[in-house]
Amino acid sequence: MSFIEENLQNVQQKIHSACGKAGRSSNVQIVAVTKYVSLETTRRALEAGIHHIGESRSQDALPKWEALGPQAAWHFIGHLQTNKVRDIIGKFEYVHSLDRYSLAAEISKRGLAANAITKCFIQVNISGEETKHGLEPDEVENFIRKIKDLPSIEIIGLMTMAPYVEDPEETRPVFLGLRELRDELCAVFPDLHLPHLSMGMSNDYHIAVEEGATFIRLGSTLVGDERN
Repeated sequence: MSFIEENLQNVQQKIHSACGKAGRSSNVQIVAVTKYVSLETTRRALEAGIHHIGESRSQDALPKWEALGPQAAWHFIGHLQTNKVRDIIGKFEYVHSLDRYSLAAEISKRGLAANAITKCFIQVNISGEETKHGLEPDEVENFIRKIKDLPSIEIIGLMTMAPYVEDPEETRPVFLGLRELRDELCAVFPDLHLPHLSMGMSNDYHIAVEEGATFIRLGSTLVGDERN
């Protein structure tokens, strides 16, 4: 068993336990964050049975996409500059960091030209940290009103990042806040289906799953870190 297979097995066990604790189904998608590992390690992740691959810099991600392409579902998880949209449309099925109208308009325009629909998470800064991107919670409703009818964009949910803390339990209010916001938005927009919450990383994903995460983004705890 490779180290990635072993890590995946451990992650799946923790997800199963967290879902049992929360009384929910185990319908959680694992996104392997491969930005700090090589093409070969990314390939091994796919061989281990991981289907979702997350990258945050287009210049680093594109060589991997060109080598591995349709073997994976590709997620852009980092802050996306508008002038980089052309590089990912038609290649990345998911964008987790939609946080401004100019970006939505560019994704829509490029998607129309490429005949590609991009599944988008709206990024929300639940924690209020100045260093994090994302809309303030009270801005999301108006933002959805502006973008929900743009062609070639499918809004599928919300994304947030919790602060890194030693005790993962301290992140719970952040994940709970995102879930509650999603539920409020579903009541405001009954015609808009928002089934997904992208939240939880290597240090806190079990708490995120307990609070309703459907996509978790795992790097070091799953595929390692090859920067050193």
